[in-house]
Amino acid sequence: MALRAGGAAELLALLLPLLLASLAAGSGNGTRAKPTEAPSGDSNPGLRAAASTKIEYGECTVTCGIGIREVLLTSGCPAAETKCIIGVEECEGPVDCGWGIPISKGPECMKMLCIFIPPENQFKYIWKKLIQNQTARTLPNDTSIVEVCRDNQSVTYQCETRRKKGSTIASVKYTVHAKTEIQAEEPKRMQTGCSRKTIDAILVFCVVTGIIVAVGVFSAMIFMILHWGVIKCFWKSKSGQDNQEKLTNKRSLHNLE
Repeated sequence: MALRAGGAAELLALLLPLLLASLAAGSGNGTRAKPTEAPSGDSNPGLRAAASTKIEYGECTVTCGIGIREVLLTSGCPAAETKCIIGVEECEGPVDCGWGIPISKGPECMKMLCIFIPPENQFKYIWKKLIQNQTARTLPNDTSIVEVCRDNQSVTYQCETRRKKGSTIASVKYTVHAKTEIQAEEPKRMQTGCSRKTIDAILVFCVVTGIIVAVGVFSAMIFMILHWGVIKCFWKSKSGQDNQEKLTNKRSLHNLE
């Protein structure tokens, strides 16, 4: 029994340092883990900051069809700015954009454009030929630009810009006048140009004449102001000579009597 008790004591003496070391290591790991824990009630401060910000939107770049607008932040801007741009986004106006003006490529042909914003391939383009009292005819061209030449009669074209899902976001029309209408308008344009040139020449003459007269009057006034004393003496001397001539004439008449 004594031997067994001594062996147990020796075994306890060997295991006691190991137990103390494991307890110390456990307590040390616990103290290092505490600073990494998130404080209660503030697990996601980013969401709270985003909720407190205010967003405004700038004016759309177009009054019809599709355009872009600025996204503005009204709080939390750098350098104490009241507003700052954080991005841009698409904006839409009324679908009908009315009538456009074709781009001339010469006396006979011209170019017409659909309404879109880059990238161009994010939309679909439907070109139609509008005929009075008839159903519109869809053209095979599905690009944003179409080139056409004049015909013997005026033709109206329409382009519809659609999203990939199918909704129409913009529509614009163009009129391509006939050859005969253009030929008939040329003499009128020449007459109008000549009449405008004549009117412009008359206006230029009147303006130049008025400027010359105004400069002359202004110069005369300045001369009179600067030489007022000389002018005054001149008028006095002239009035004196007139008085002397009157007296001489009176005396001669009296002598004759």
